[in-house]
Amino acid sequence: MPFYEYICSEAPGCEHCREAFTQLQRLSDSPLTTCPACGSAIRRVISAPNLVGNTASDLKPSTIEKAGFTQYRKIGKGVYEKSAGKGPGIISAD
Repeated sequence: MPFYEYICSEAPGCEHCREAFTQLQRLSDSPLTTCPACGSAIRRVISAPNLVGNTASDLKPSTIEKAGFTQYRKIGKGVYEKSAGKGPGIISAD
């Protein structure tokens, strides 16, 4: 279940919703429209995702291929060469 951030969309709000607050919800749940503490109108805000596993070993070609992704590296202006995975060997802007 993901965490969603909400903030008050109308003044004055309460101490809970004036600053952004986090709510754990199911993906199937509809977004909250009112603050659970004071009943003021609130809106869901987009926040930065929390990514897990950002180590150098995650970017190894063998790891990328096992995950089913394709990796390209830039070899020139608008030209990319495949370094891992399935797909065309070279992609160019032409």
